Amino acid sequence: MTGSNQESSIKRIAIIGNSPPRLCGIATFTRDVVQALSAAFPEISLDLYAMNDPGSAHRYGPEVACSIDQDDLRDYIQAARRINESGADIVLVQHEYGIFGGPAGALLLRLLDRVDAPVVVTLHTVLETPNTDQRAVIEGLARRASKLIVMAEKGRDILRRVHGVANDKIAVVPHGVPDRPLENSARFKQDFGFEGHRVLLTFGLLSPNKGIETMIRALPAIVAAHPDVLYVVLGATHPHLVAREGEAYRDRLKVLAEEQGVSEHLRFIDGFLAQDTLLDYLQSTDIYVTPYLSETQITSGTLSYAVALGKPVVSTPYWHAVELLVDGVGTVVPFDDSAAFAAAIDRLLGDPALLDETGRRAYAVGRGMVWEKLAASYLAIARDAVARKPVRLSRTREISAKATRELHAPRLEAVEGMSDGCGIIQHSIFAVPDRMHGYCVDDNCRALMLMHRVDGNQQRADELARIYASFVQHAWNGSRGRFRNFMAFDRTWLEDEGSEDSFGRSIWTIGATVAEARARDLRHWALHLFDQVAANSLDLVSPRTWAFALLGAEAVLSVHPDHSIARHLVTEYAARLHALLNEQRRPDWNWFEPVLAYDNARLPEALLRGARFLDDPDMKADALAAFEWLDARQTNEQDQFRAVGTDSFGRPYAEPLPFDQQPLEAWATVDAALFAREVTGDARWLETAWRAYAWYLGANDLGMPIATPANGGCYDGLMSDRVNLNQGAESILAYQFACAAMARAAAAGTLTDTSARKARVVRV
Repeated sequence: MTGSNQESSIKRIAIIGNSPPRLCGIATFTRDVVQALSAAFPEISLDLYAMNDPGSAHRYGPEVACSIDQDDLRDYIQAARRINESGADIVLVQHEYGIFGGPAGALLLRLLDRVDAPVVVTLHTVLETPNTDQRAVIEGLARRASKLIVMAEKGRDILRRVHGVANDKIAVVPHGVPDRPLENSARFKQDFGFEGHRVLLTFGLLSPNKGIETMIRALPAIVAAHPDVLYVVLGATHPHLVAREGEAYRDRLKVLAEEQGVSEHLRFIDGFLAQDTLLDYLQSTDIYVTPYLSETQITSGTLSYAVALGKPVVSTPYWHAVELLVDGVGTVVPFDDSAAFAAAIDRLLGDPALLDETGRRAYAVGRGMVWEKLAASYLAIARDAVARKPVRLSRTREISAKATRELHAPRLEAVEGMSDGCGIIQHSIFAVPDRMHGYCVDDNCRALMLMHRVDGNQQRADELARIYASFVQHAWNGSRGRFRNFMAFDRTWLEDEGSEDSFGRSIWTIGATVAEARARDLRHWALHLFDQVAANSLDLVSPRTWAFALLGAEAVLSVHPDHSIARHLVTEYAARLHALLNEQRRPDWNWFEPVLAYDNARLPEALLRGARFLDDPDMKADALAAFEWLDARQTNEQDQFRAVGTDSFGRPYAEPLPFDQQPLEAWATVDAALFAREVTGDARWLETAWRAYAWYLGANDLGMPIATPANGGCYDGLMSDRVNLNQGAESILAYQFACAAMARAAAAGTLTDTSARKARVVRV
């Protein structure tokens, strides 16, 4: 469903790309796009989000709303938040490999997944044979973007043929160019000391793929026929090349010119020049040459500029040149063929009429590429994207209401689908396990604990429990006193010790296995391992480690009430959490930390369990107050559960942001709320548990189900406009835990209070 009748006027545009003073072609292009749009449509507000290359910090102009460090995911999330808060109507992305972080720039997708506005992406490079990561990024951009812009028809062809992108999702907009009058080169030569010379020019960042060697080797033949020729190589050495080897490449070119006997006919001009100066150099030129070595350059700003200024061009047949230099606009010669370059240049210099006619044809073609026309094309594409933005379907209250009272028994199918003989795999691509990311102890701990709570198909659950228990055992690194976390699919550990929170989660699972496992030998194993590992947690500082370890120790005490280590952990961690809460809370912030993060409800639940064990009324009251504070922030305007979104992480003393919402939060809230009901007898906590459980089934901000009850699956999260359709282990397990908790509460009669309508567990 599209909103073709909705308002499509553009008031604010967010543009993502590089920006000067960063020295690169994408920075120049992005700046020119901003200036062109601003000049053509002054009523539109433009915000530039500039990419920082690793290890740099640039002093940007006022047009830059914020910068994004290439490899810092937090910056991408922050930028997405600022774009949403700005009310941008459209997001325009200038995409090039190497300027965004992650595999082939995949972090850009994390940003675009979080913005509300439609997205249009300009692709500066389209590869005929992309690797796996490059393919994944382009196809991710194609799914997210309303339109992909390329600068040549070859780009459209590759997108259709290699990536399967629909033709109507691709637009061809030529590289923008300045609009200058056609003038004789002689007027500009005197400004640069080129009088008496016929000038050949190549400009752009200097690097080996530019083929300058080809032209230097062509110079002896050219100079023999035209002794007044001067070949100018204009531009700074590429910053990445300078970082690796300084100016060694430029020096090698100078040595080559000496060997060829043409040093006096070659002039290097080193620098990244202001645009007007650069254009003056171009206008001082008689022939522009691009001796590039690879055909896979789908766009060249330097070539576009030369054509726009009416310069005859001699070029190798890279994709952009083949398309642009037709009908007498320029001459194309074979790659790495110095003789062919010499012959083509000799022909033009020896025929002034041909040289003049070729320049005039080039200038005429350039009139269709000026920045004003690019701006008009971009805005037309943006308006169409806004007009076609899908209208979010209104929430269906009847479906949500039904979902809030229909419980589903836990199922093993989706868990088994993610598991093998080693353990449960972390991530998936849709519902297919993604072996690329292997395993982690976090998910295998959760899976082990869940097996104790599955009431149906207990035999299979116990078989799986042994697989997960074996993984947890193998994760223990006794020499370090820590659990490893991440394991590759080839079963090699990727670290000697994992995070503090994975340590705490391991203790929780081991303790739960001591208390809940059906098989006696699993209980014995778990108690033996608990005795080895528990005390090692005492020097850890993460509040969630404390909470998880307390939950595990309390479980041990439920069957071994005199267990000394378990008693010490509950006492110690309850005191730590209580002290932390008292230290951090403020009149408007009743919480354990200055920020909200993940698994939030585990903190008040752990403190409440500690309060019950210690029979401490003040601790109990403070735990409940903190949970009430969190509950208020996890409830939306329609009285539905709203998980603290991951966009909220790292924002001190700020109200939580709604996206993306993770299934883990709903499970934690179900458990904490049911325990609060048990401790207090207050039925209001049942409503909290119902809200959190119903979130999985569609009672949420988008009215979209997160879970697939028919097979026990669960999607990875609720984004601002859709569900993340991957089904990772954490998400599946969280939903199954919530099902198990609510089903057991229903079986115990806990959910039949008058304040909560009677629940019925269904088996689908």
